[in-house]
Amino acid sequence: MTEPARPPDPILLTVVTGFLGAGKTTLLNRLLRDPALADTVVIVNEFGEIGLDHLLIETVDEDMILLGAGCLCCTVRGDLIATLEDLLRKRDNGRIKPFRRVIIETTGLADPAPILHALIYHPYLVMRYRLQGVVTVVDAVNGAATLDAHPEALRQAAVADRIVLAKRDLAADGGDALAARLSGLNPAAPIDGPDVPAADLLGGFFGLDGKSEDVRSWLGAEALHDHHHGHDHEHHHHDVNRHDATIRAFGLTSDAPVPRAAFEMFLDLLRSGHGPKLLRLKGLVALADEPDRPLVVHGVQHVIHTPVHLERWPDDDRRSRLVLIVRDLDPAFVTSLWDAFLGRPRPDAPDAAALTANPLAIPGG
Repeated sequence: MTEPARPPDPILLTVVTGFLGAGKTTLLNRLLRDPALADTVVIVNEFGEIGLDHLLIETVDEDMILLGAGCLCCTVRGDLIATLEDLLRKRDNGRIKPFRRVIIETTGLADPAPILHALIYHPYLVMRYRLQGVVTVVDAVNGAATLDAHPEALRQAAVADRIVLAKRDLAADGGDALAARLSGLNPAAPIDGPDVPAADLLGGFFGLDGKSEDVRSWLGAEALHDHHHGHDHEHHHHDVNRHDATIRAFGLTSDAPVPRAAFEMFLDLLRSGHGPKLLRLKGLVALADEPDRPLVVHGVQHVIHTPVHLERWPDDDRRSRLVLIVRDLDPAFVTSLWDAFLGRPRPDAPDAAALTANPLAIPGG
């Protein structure tokens, strides 16, 4: 008598979340260098009109999938489910190499509750995937203010199975006060440094034991939402570059290489005049003196991290591309400022020389 076919081992699934600029991509780059993660598929979700995160992750090949349709909320939850199902079909049909693990890196603005609900309760996904855990990255420099200002950041920390506290070397107290706050918010989650081994960080399985009642209620609210709305999300189509009434994502580009001095002055004026409103800045820039070695730029609020040069462009697009996520800041003004420093002013653009002489002339500065 032929024994029934043994069901395949579940594919382990990890969600890496954390607010804008916390250090998710840096952590993911390090984890993917571990040989133990060689058979891992990465799904990157981005918020904004220009996709960049997938270029800044080092292993970009057929195992990289970019969801660029906005936040991983109910608007694109169907896309996430479809992506995970499509991965299974390709794996089962031999169209991609076998993989044992999937890592989903969410946009920094993602509320994790809809994501987790989809992964825990979808009838087909739970047969093939096993949610191993949620890793939340928190920025030790800006983390306390972010928790105060953004409910998404609180939820990201509360649902975590492990918390990675990044940039402790830049925090005044080494991040100790923030670590204590995070422990109070989620006492079941160990708090690690960014160098924690992959095997330790990705071990275990997701569960609600030890998490707050808020986490249970958030997931319950998602179940109620699905009961009323099903998977038809026509009610929720919105601008993929707008997260809410105050937060916008937009891009700046330049086909021609950018003079180094002009770019440095642009960054300095933006940081000094609008630091608290600059939730995230990231990009690749072709400087006029080194156009073949793109400059990788990262910034969070008033902190612009030391840029580094790549040895080569990660794709065939050699334009300078910056993505900005701002709160209560007019993208048209920032675009005009960018154009002014690049020597392509419009009639309504500010005067770069005047702004350099008087930074307080920046609206809202």
